[in-house]
Amino acid sequence: MSRHSAIARSRKWTGRPAPEPVARAVPRAVEGGQDGAAPPSWYRDGVEHVWLPYAQMKTAAPPVPVVRTRGSRITLANGREIVDGVASWWTACHGYNHPHIAAAVARQLETMPHVMLGGMLHEQAARLATRLAAMLPGDLERVFFTDSGSVAVEVAMKMAVQYWINSGVRGRTRFVAFRGGYHGDTTGTMAVCDPDEGMHGLFKGLLPEQIIADLPRDEETTAALDRLLADRADEIAGILVEPLVQGAGGMLFHDPAVLQRLRALADRHGTLLIFDEIFTGFGRTGAMFACQSAGVVPDVLTVSKALTGGTLPLAATVATRRVFDAFWSDDPLKALMHGPTFMGNALACAAANASLDLFEREPRLAQVAAVESALREGLAPCRSLPRVVDVRVRGAIGVVELDRIDDVTDLKARFLDAGVYVRPFGRIVYLTPAFTIPADDLRRLTGAIVKVLAGSRGRTPA
Repeated sequence: MSRHSAIARSRKWTGRPAPEPVARAVPRAVEGGQDGAAPPSWYRDGVEHVWLPYAQMKTAAPPVPVVRTRGSRITLANGREIVDGVASWWTACHGYNHPHIAAAVARQLETMPHVMLGGMLHEQAARLATRLAAMLPGDLERVFFTDSGSVAVEVAMKMAVQYWINSGVRGRTRFVAFRGGYHGDTTGTMAVCDPDEGMHGLFKGLLPEQIIADLPRDEETTAALDRLLADRADEIAGILVEPLVQGAGGMLFHDPAVLQRLRALADRHGTLLIFDEIFTGFGRTGAMFACQSAGVVPDVLTVSKALTGGTLPLAATVATRRVFDAFWSDDPLKALMHGPTFMGNALACAAANASLDLFEREPRLAQVAAVESALREGLAPCRSLPRVVDVRVRGAIGVVELDRIDDVTDLKARFLDAGVYVRPFGRIVYLTPAFTIPADDLRRLTGAIVKVLAGSRGRTPA
């Protein structure tokens, strides 16, 4: 037994690794079962060693111990079942444990869990690349696989810079990105996130200097971006944007016309246009891909998250024929020198192919439209609540924006006590549920948000 485990077992269990008193009450969802039993041993031991994402480990509430998932429900170690309102960071678009995806992964596991794509190719990766090329608009046809959204964006940026180098143009190494944007947590992607509202201010000095502008929402901001591109065209490799919804930057919406303006500006000034569809891709905004709502084809597009239906890590960077042609050469120095070890993992590609089957066979976009309607109705009462400044819905995304959130940890705990998993951040409370969520579960989510934001601490019935 480790020293830390011995400490944890010798004192009253709180779910925190630090031996000092707990600053906040432990949510009931983390407590033992009705018989008062302590959490399972794997939790007591593991919580001493796991470093959680986006959390100050000393003061954050303890993580919630999960033992099962099914559909839109999560079962906790104490036996409670809660409704998931965020679909595991927007990935589980078909709900958890869909049998078609599970069966596809099981079959693939028996045959070949993984083989490197260095000099080899397997059926699942080949089929997935072919299907993605067929379903994406225009001539987005060359698919480069990675295993996370951040890396997919890094590859898109690397492609854009090398596109110009391979074309005989030097010095085009910077990117135009936008306020309110978020593109990942790696060094390259941090540099194209919002520098003021983002999470990466500590790294100023390490990050390359990129160009952060306002989205061209109107004549004034369009003219300003036009001038910027004209003045600095010889140093800009590409324009990078999250189409229709800037996700982790605050669930900020913009109109399809913004994307049309960006395409026109990119063409006018001879630069590449990159769409980060890691959040918006695969139906989340109401169309299969957000770019389709605007009738715009970017030069490079990235996808991840819902690509495998929330089962296994996989991402892709998809380039047009024009971009790929700049790498098609007898010169080995013009090759794209990038290759994650597990790129195109056979299990993940099998899951993604099964997920695409479900989009083809089942009425997912109609379900998204139904979720959108239910979110509009269910969140509407929030408009009259104190401190609410906006309620907005697009596709299977529902957002309640407050003037501020004083204690996000307490707010999360109150949602857990209400029987739902909702993860507020910044000053927003949002829902991004599975597209297949039952109507009753969706009403439970919206009802909990209304009740908790209205100040009620009563539990929502199971």
